[in-house]
Amino acid sequence: MILTHIGGPTVLVELDGWRLLTDPTFDPAGGRYAFAWRSSTAKLTGPAVPVAELPPIDAVLLTHDHHADNLDRSGRALLASAGAVVTTVSGARRLAGTGDVRGLAAGTSTVLAGNADRAALSVTATPARHGPPLSRPVVGDVIGFAVRVGDAARVALWVTGDTVLYRPLRSMASSMAVDVALVHVGGVRFGITGPLRYTMTGRDAVSLIGLTGPRAAVPVHYEGWSHFADGPAGLDAALAAAPDDVRARVRRLPLGTPTEIDLG
Repeated sequence: MILTHIGGPTVLVELDGWRLLTDPTFDPAGGRYAFAWRSSTAKLTGPAVPVAELPPIDAVLLTHDHHADNLDRSGRALLASAGAVVTTVSGARRLAGTGDVRGLAAGTSTVLAGNADRAALSVTATPARHGPPLSRPVVGDVIGFAVRVGDAARVALWVTGDTVLYRPLRSMASSMAVDVALVHVGGVRFGITGPLRYTMTGRDAVSLIGLTGPRAAVPVHYEGWSHFADGPAGLDAALAAAPDDVRARVRRLPLGTPTEIDLG
Protein backbone atom coordinates (compact mmCIF):
# COMPACT_ATOMS: atom_id res chain seq x y z
CA MET A 1 0.00 0.00 0.00
CA ILE A 2 1.27 3.48 -0.90
CA LEU A 3 -0.07 6.52 0.94
CA THR A 4 0.39 10.18 0.06
CA HIS A 5 -0.72 12.55 2.82
CA ILE A 6 -1.91 15.67 0.99
CA GLY A 7 -2.93 17.59 4.11
CA GLY A 8 -5.51 17.49 6.90
CA PRO A 9 -7.62 14.35 6.36
CA THR A 10 -6.79 14.07 2.66
CA VAL A 11 -4.80 11.00 1.66
CA LEU A 12 -4.24 9.34 -1.70
CA VAL A 13 -4.32 5.58 -1.14
CA GLU A 14 -2.91 3.22 -3.74
CA LEU A 15 -4.12 -0.27 -2.88
CA ASP A 16 -3.93 -3.37 -5.09
CA GLY A 17 -4.51 -1.46 -8.32
CA TRP A 18 -7.03 0.98 -6.81
CA ARG A 19 -6.59 4.70 -6.25
CA LEU A 20 -8.72 5.94 -3.36
CA LEU A 21 -8.90 9.49 -2.05
CA THR A 22 -10.08 10.33 1.45
CA ASP A 23 -11.92 13.55 2.40
CA PRO A 24 -10.75 15.87 -0.43
CA THR A 25 -9.50 19.29 0.72
CA PHE A 26 -7.65 21.24 -1.98
CA ASP A 27 -8.45 24.93 -1.38
CA PRO A 28 -5.47 27.27 -0.95
CA ALA A 29 -4.54 28.58 2.48
CA GLY A 30 -6.21 31.70 3.82
CA GLY A 31 -9.92 30.97 3.66
CA ARG A 32 -12.28 30.97 6.64
CA TYR A 33 -15.19 28.55 6.82
CA ALA A 34 -18.31 28.65 8.99
CA PHE A 35 -19.56 25.69 11.02
CA ALA A 36 -22.51 25.27 13.39
CA TRP A 37 -23.08 27.25 16.60
CA ARG A 38 -21.45 30.31 15.00
CA SER A 39 -18.09 28.53 15.04
CA SER A 40 -15.57 28.80 12.22
CA THR A 41 -12.10 27.73 11.18
CA ALA A 42 -9.28 29.10 9.02
CA LYS A 43 -7.28 27.05 6.55
CA LEU A 44 -3.63 27.64 7.41
CA THR A 45 -1.84 25.64 4.69
CA GLY A 46 -2.68 24.59 1.18
CA PRO A 47 -2.54 21.05 -0.22
CA ALA A 48 0.86 19.42 -0.62
CA VAL A 49 -0.35 18.00 -3.96
CA PRO A 50 -2.59 20.20 -6.14
CA VAL A 51 -5.70 18.80 -7.78
CA ALA A 52 -4.11 19.10 -11.22
CA GLU A 53 -1.37 16.63 -10.23
CA LEU A 54 -3.71 13.90 -8.98
CA PRO A 55 -3.95 10.65 -10.95
CA PRO A 56 -7.42 9.41 -11.93
CA ILE A 57 -9.36 8.55 -8.76
CA ASP A 58 -11.35 5.33 -8.63
CA ALA A 59 -13.29 6.19 -5.48
CA VAL A 60 -13.56 8.93 -2.87
CA LEU A 61 -14.11 7.86 0.73
CA LEU A 62 -15.90 10.88 2.17
CA THR A 63 -16.49 10.59 5.91
CA HIS A 64 -18.88 13.57 5.76
CA ASP A 65 -19.62 16.30 3.26
CA HIS A 66 -20.80 19.21 5.40
CA HIS A 67 -17.56 20.44 7.03
CA ALA A 68 -15.01 22.27 4.92
CA ASP A 69 -12.01 20.68 6.64
CA ASN A 70 -13.19 17.38 5.13
CA LEU A 71 -14.67 18.62 1.86
CA ASP A 72 -13.83 22.14 0.74
CA ARG A 73 -14.83 23.91 -2.47
CA SER A 74 -12.02 22.50 -4.61
CA GLY A 75 -12.54 19.04 -3.16
CA ARG A 76 -16.23 19.18 -3.96
CA ALA A 77 -15.45 20.12 -7.57
CA LEU A 78 -13.47 16.93 -8.17
CA LEU A 79 -16.14 14.50 -6.92
CA ALA A 80 -17.85 14.22 -10.32
CA SER A 81 -14.63 12.97 -11.91
CA ALA A 82 -14.16 10.13 -9.41
CA GLY A 83 -15.39 6.66 -10.28
CA ALA A 84 -17.54 6.54 -7.12
CA VAL A 85 -18.10 8.50 -3.93
CA VAL A 86 -18.93 6.66 -0.71
CA THR A 87 -20.28 8.77 2.13
CA THR A 88 -23.08 9.05 4.70
CA VAL A 89 -26.72 8.51 3.78
CA SER A 90 -27.54 12.18 4.37
CA GLY A 91 -24.44 13.23 2.45
CA ALA A 92 -25.45 11.10 -0.52
CA ARG A 93 -28.77 12.94 -0.63
CA ARG A 94 -27.02 16.30 -0.61
CA LEU A 95 -24.59 15.18 -3.31
CA ALA A 96 -27.22 13.62 -5.57
CA GLY A 97 -26.46 14.31 -9.21
CA THR A 98 -22.69 14.39 -8.64
CA GLY A 99 -22.14 10.93 -10.14
CA ASP A 100 -22.02 7.48 -8.56
CA VAL A 101 -22.63 8.53 -4.94
CA ARG A 102 -23.34 5.78 -2.41
CA GLY A 103 -24.70 6.45 1.06
CA LEU A 104 -23.88 4.17 3.97
CA ALA A 105 -24.92 3.98 7.60
CA ALA A 106 -22.66 2.35 10.20
CA GLY A 107 -22.58 -1.42 9.67
CA THR A 108 -23.70 -1.34 6.02
CA SER A 109 -21.48 -2.01 3.03
CA THR A 110 -21.01 -1.40 -0.66
CA VAL A 111 -18.82 -3.19 -3.21
CA LEU A 112 -16.54 -1.42 -5.67
CA ALA A 113 -16.52 -3.82 -8.61
CA GLY A 114 -13.21 -5.30 -9.68
CA ASN A 115 -12.01 -6.29 -13.13
CA ALA A 116 -9.38 -8.50 -14.75
CA ASP A 117 -6.59 -6.43 -13.21
CA ARG A 118 -7.80 -5.97 -9.66
CA ALA A 119 -10.04 -7.56 -7.06
CA ALA A 120 -13.24 -5.93 -5.90
CA LEU A 121 -13.21 -3.82 -2.74
CA SER A 122 -15.77 -4.12 0.01
CA VAL A 123 -16.33 -0.87 1.91
CA THR A 124 -18.16 -1.06 5.24
CA ALA A 125 -19.18 2.04 7.20
CA THR A 126 -17.87 2.11 10.78
CA PRO A 127 -19.34 4.12 13.67
CA ALA A 128 -18.24 7.70 14.34
CA ARG A 129 -19.58 10.47 16.57
CA HIS A 130 -18.26 13.92 15.76
CA GLY A 131 -18.57 15.43 19.22
CA PRO A 132 -19.91 14.96 22.75
CA PRO A 133 -23.08 13.01 23.59
CA LEU A 134 -26.27 14.44 22.06
CA SER A 135 -24.31 16.60 19.59
CA ARG A 136 -25.28 14.66 16.46
CA PRO A 137 -28.30 16.88 15.57
CA VAL A 138 -25.90 19.85 15.41
CA VAL A 139 -22.66 18.35 14.08
CA GLY A 140 -24.34 15.94 11.65
CA ASP A 141 -23.65 12.39 10.54
CA VAL A 142 -20.13 11.01 10.13
CA ILE A 143 -18.85 7.54 9.32
CA GLY A 144 -15.53 5.75 9.02
CA PHE A 145 -14.61 3.08 6.47
CA ALA A 146 -13.30 -0.48 6.70
CA VAL A 147 -11.97 -1.51 3.29
CA ARG A 148 -11.36 -5.16 2.46
CA VAL A 149 -9.83 -6.58 -0.72
CA GLY A 150 -11.89 -9.31 -2.34
CA ASP A 151 -13.30 -11.73 0.21
CA ALA A 152 -10.55 -11.16 2.78
CA ALA A 153 -11.61 -11.14 6.42
CA ARG A 154 -8.79 -8.80 7.35
CA VAL A 155 -9.32 -5.05 6.88
CA ALA A 156 -6.72 -3.62 4.51
CA LEU A 157 -7.56 0.00 5.38
CA TRP A 158 -9.55 1.53 8.22
CA VAL A 159 -10.38 5.24 8.07
CA THR A 160 -11.73 6.29 11.47
CA GLY A 161 -13.36 9.52 10.25
CA ASP A 162 -13.81 12.55 12.49
CA THR A 163 -14.89 11.06 15.79
CA VAL A 164 -14.38 11.18 19.51
CA LEU A 165 -13.35 8.04 21.36
CA TYR A 166 -16.62 6.47 22.50
CA ARG A 167 -17.97 2.99 23.23
CA PRO A 168 -19.07 1.88 19.71
CA LEU A 169 -15.72 3.00 18.31
CA ARG A 170 -13.84 1.09 21.01
CA SER A 171 -15.91 -2.01 20.28
CA MET A 172 -15.24 -1.73 16.56
CA ALA A 173 -11.52 -1.23 17.14
CA SER A 174 -11.35 -4.36 19.27
CA SER A 175 -13.24 -6.49 16.76
CA MET A 176 -11.23 -5.94 13.58
CA ALA A 177 -7.90 -7.21 12.29
CA VAL A 178 -6.46 -4.17 10.47
CA ASP A 179 -3.46 -3.66 8.22
CA VAL A 180 -3.41 0.17 8.03
CA ALA A 181 -5.47 2.58 10.13
CA LEU A 182 -5.84 6.23 9.12
CA VAL A 183 -6.59 7.82 12.49
CA HIS A 184 -8.25 11.25 12.51
CA VAL A 185 -6.98 13.29 15.45
CA GLY A 186 -6.47 17.02 16.07
CA GLY A 187 -8.56 17.40 19.25
CA VAL A 188 -10.91 19.85 17.50
CA ARG A 189 -12.23 22.61 19.78
CA PHE A 190 -14.01 25.94 19.29
CA GLY A 191 -13.97 28.94 21.60
CA ILE A 192 -17.74 29.20 21.64
CA THR A 193 -18.14 25.68 23.10
CA GLY A 194 -15.20 25.83 25.49
CA PRO A 195 -13.61 22.51 26.48
CA LEU A 196 -15.84 20.31 24.31
CA ARG A 197 -13.93 18.15 21.84
CA TYR A 198 -15.12 17.09 18.40
CA THR A 199 -12.36 14.68 17.37
CA MET A 200 -9.83 12.50 19.11
CA THR A 201 -6.74 13.94 20.73
CA GLY A 202 -3.32 12.36 20.42
CA ARG A 203 -3.91 10.56 23.72
CA ASP A 204 -7.22 9.19 22.42
CA ALA A 205 -5.48 7.98 19.28
CA VAL A 206 -2.88 6.14 21.36
CA SER A 207 -5.70 4.37 23.21
CA LEU A 208 -7.47 3.45 19.96
CA ILE A 209 -4.30 2.15 18.33
CA GLY A 210 -3.65 0.04 21.41
CA LEU A 211 -7.12 -1.49 21.13
CA THR A 212 -6.91 -2.15 17.40
CA GLY A 213 -3.30 -3.25 17.07
CA PRO A 214 -3.04 -2.41 13.35
CA ARG A 215 0.10 -3.33 11.51
CA ALA A 216 0.52 0.41 10.85
CA ALA A 217 -1.32 3.47 12.15
CA VAL A 218 -1.12 6.76 10.26
CA PRO A 219 -2.31 9.92 12.04
CA VAL A 220 -4.10 12.47 9.85
CA HIS A 221 -6.42 15.47 10.37
CA TYR A 222 -4.15 17.25 12.85
CA GLU A 223 -2.43 20.02 10.87
CA GLY A 224 -3.32 22.80 8.46
CA TRP A 225 -6.48 24.18 10.14
CA SER A 226 -6.92 26.57 13.06
CA HIS A 227 -9.47 24.47 14.97
CA PHE A 228 -7.06 21.54 15.46
CA ALA A 229 -6.44 22.52 19.08
CA ASP A 230 -4.41 19.43 20.01
CA GLY A 231 -2.47 19.64 16.78
CA PRO A 232 1.03 18.34 16.05
CA ALA A 233 2.29 19.23 19.54
CA GLY A 234 -0.43 17.21 21.24
CA LEU A 235 0.21 14.25 18.97
CA ASP A 236 3.97 14.46 19.59
CA ALA A 237 3.47 14.49 23.36
CA ALA A 238 1.02 11.58 23.28
CA LEU A 239 3.32 9.45 21.16
CA ALA A 240 6.31 10.24 23.35
CA ALA A 241 4.37 8.87 26.34
CA ALA A 242 2.81 5.93 24.46
CA PRO A 243 3.65 2.29 25.13
CA ASP A 244 6.46 0.97 22.96
CA ASP A 245 4.08 -1.37 21.10
CA VAL A 246 1.85 1.52 20.06
CA ARG A 247 4.70 3.84 19.14
CA ALA A 248 6.24 1.12 16.93
CA ARG A 249 3.05 0.94 14.86
CA VAL A 250 2.74 4.66 14.13
CA ARG A 251 3.90 6.08 10.79
CA ARG A 252 4.07 9.88 10.49
CA LEU A 253 3.96 10.65 6.78
CA PRO A 254 5.80 13.58 5.18
CA LEU A 255 3.30 15.76 3.37
CA GLY A 256 3.17 15.26 -0.38
CA THR A 257 5.52 12.28 -0.51
CA PRO A 258 4.23 8.88 -1.68
CA THR A 259 5.18 6.49 1.10
CA GLU A 260 5.05 2.71 0.92
CA ILE A 261 3.75 1.27 4.17
CA ASP A 262 5.75 -1.70 5.36
CA LEU A 263 3.34 -4.28 6.77
CA GLY A 264 5.98 -6.81 7.75
